[in-house]
Amino acid sequence: MLLNCIVIKEDNSYSSLCPDVDVASEGETLIEAKNNLIEAVSLYIDSAIESHLPIIRTIPDSENPAIISPEIILDRSNIKVNVDVEEYA
Repeated sequence: MLLNCIVIKEDNSYSSLCPDVDVASEGETLIEAKNNLIEAVSLYIDSAIESHLPIIRTIPDSENPAIISPEIILDRSNIKVNVDVEEYA
């Protein structure tokens, strides 16, 4: 699954956000913030599938930093998250 990712530089760290599923993370470097986001999104998707909840839950435009404050966005990219669905009888 390919999802949008944005990264914002904070004072001493980087914040990462996947607006497609409203999941955020952070890291000391841009790469760490993105890797932590991939892990957080993967865990969210696994939990959503197990709980029979919707996977996609985009954040409202009024809360999306990419829309309300695009000047603070350091990086925009896509993250690839593996979605393995297994069914047990």
